Amino acid sequence: MEFLNYLGNRWPNLVEQGIEHAYLVAVPVIVGTVISLLLGIVSYHSNWFRSVTISVTSTFLTIPSFALFVLFIPFVGIGATPAMIGLTMYCLLPITRNTIAGLRGVDQAVVESAKGMGLNARQRLLRIELPLAWPVIITGIRVATQITVGIAAIGVFVNAGGLGEDIMGGLSRLGSAQAVNITLGGTVGIVVIALIFDAFLFLIQKLTTSRGLRD
Repeated sequence: MEFLNYLGNRWPNLVEQGIEHAYLVAVPVIVGTVISLLLGIVSYHSNWFRSVTISVTSTFLTIPSFALFVLFIPFVGIGATPAMIGLTMYCLLPITRNTIAGLRGVDQAVVESAKGMGLNARQRLLRIELPLAWPVIITGIRVATQITVGIAAIGVFVNAGGLGEDIMGGLSRLGSAQAVNITLGGTVGIVVIALIFDAFLFLIQKLTTSRGLRD
């Protein structure tokens, strides 16, 4: 009951921080998707380039988020920018890997049929391969988004804003009367944002996937 009263009193601030958090997630996911699609398209035919791409993007995920965000401060200063750059790097592996897997999973008989109909490589990619690989690709985007929503809370250490401010604010007040409510408020907000993003991407997936691939 006390927590519900806290939410009622803090609602405007939580909404403001939630919008900041959503922006902190949306930009890296969009940029990461564009980069990953390009990497996947360029590398899925080449074993060597594919291995290098997956290895490099995998390495990004092993770097602790706090250290990664701080690394960019000398170049872009504090604020949302270093956090967004780091979050973009975290998006690359799941989307790139799924792009490659989706494109390589396209039935070669379909590709050969398209080739026999006179479609060139670009036309086959845009009209046949990418649409058939799309369900796998957008699954990678959904995974990357969920990862980013959680890690974005660490952005508070570089003054990026978002709901991480309440989580860290609550943890720094441990022992006080409102510490648990403040921390829990930020945590619940992040869970809600994760659910909203996933529901949105699920809707996009439904609307952009042909019925034959959905069934």
